[in-house]
Amino acid sequence: MLVGAGLPSWDWSEELRSYWSDEEAAIDAGDLDAATEVNLEFWVAPEHRDEVRPQQRRALELQTAHAEPEVRWPEFPPLSSLAVPTLVVVGEDDKTDFRRIAEHLAREIPGAELAVVPGAGHLVGVDRPGELNALLLEFL
Repeated sequence: MLVGAGLPSWDWSEELRSYWSDEEAAIDAGDLDAATEVNLEFWVAPEHRDEVRPQQRRALELQTAHAEPEVRWPEFPPLSSLAVPTLVVVGEDDKTDFRRIAEHLAREIPGAELAVVPGAGHLVGVDRPGELNALLLEFL
């Protein structure tokens, strides 16, 4: 089950690259509170920001407590070679990049199902936990 999945080789939109740049600028300035707010404003529905804020702030504390490791992605086999049942879930209100990635995954993985959750953004489990749980239970 892939929920709001990304892909390392994706050609990210200017919207995402701009967000990453803004968040990184705040982190580089040592302002984790500002970086947290950049993150919340971009990803989290207003009604969930108070709940997510301390979690995101802590995640940034942990991420910045050490040097950023070099990311070395393994060679991925073609998606068409996957032979496991796959449910691809994306929020209807997620960023365009992630909706397109979900469509790409569902199209390329043999037999994959695509579920678009109405009223959910990137954090499907926060925005619509009941719907996500129902999809998971039905899929399993």
